[in-house]
Amino acid sequence: MLIHPQFDPVAISIGPLSIHWYGLMYLLGFFLFIVLGRYRIKQNPQAIFTNTLLDDALFYGVLGVILGGRLGHVLFYQFSYYLQHPLEIFAIWQGGMSFHGGFVGVIVAMALLAHKHKLTWLAVTDFIAPLVPLGLGAGRIGNFINGELWGRPTDVAWGMIFPHVDNLPRHPSQLYEFALEGIALFILLWIYSSKPRPVGAASGMFLIGYGTFRSFAEFFREPDDGFMGVLTLGVSMGQWLSLPMIAAGIGMLFWAYRSSNKPLQKTRSRR
Repeated sequence: MLIHPQFDPVAISIGPLSIHWYGLMYLLGFFLFIVLGRYRIKQNPQAIFTNTLLDDALFYGVLGVILGGRLGHVLFYQFSYYLQHPLEIFAIWQGGMSFHGGFVGVIVAMALLAHKHKLTWLAVTDFIAPLVPLGLGAGRIGNFINGELWGRPTDVAWGMIFPHVDNLPRHPSQLYEFALEGIALFILLWIYSSKPRPVGAASGMFLIGYGTFRSFAEFFREPDDGFMGVLTLGVSMGQWLSLPMIAAGIGMLFWAYRSSNKPLQKTRSRR
């Protein structure tokens, strides 16, 4: 029987300054975004993205992830708790970020970025889609280190006891989500987007891939307590929020190939 290592959530302490593992995982995700993005730009210098635009995308994306992710967690999962403890809304280093809220935040941020640079919104999201999954995977490792978002009770050989929860062996669902939302989704999107695709196709594939992998992983993850943890028909909040993503992704793929949009190429010199 496996036992969760009970990691110290604080990675580094220097006097009153504490750096949490969860925060470091987010920094790792942002670093991978830049590294992969610069590689893609170098491989395809005719793409609309430049290194300067990539840096702007990271700045806008960070704001979208943090604001949207935290607000989504508060509203979708633990509204009643944060209503009683409003100051803890700002304690993001303790964990508690909703992907779906962060997703909405990034969508809004990329729309603002596209408007600022006079670019097609879907062309921007197509470029960043393959750069996101490894960051999502890093976030799931942060969840595992924090010992949060544990799985449902199980009798499988790799079941893990989370001592701060109870003495029941549970699915290490954070690692399942790391493998699916991080590694598998990255491989899928990286390969799919490595060839020219119609505008909107890569974004649609991201919606389908993430929504499908997240919905599957939710069967092994303990539903969140509090507001809207589990809804009707035994469907969790994460699954309900993923279903529209899958439907939208299918619609986007159909639209992209039906309209035969060609990948956009930049018309200005690279900065």
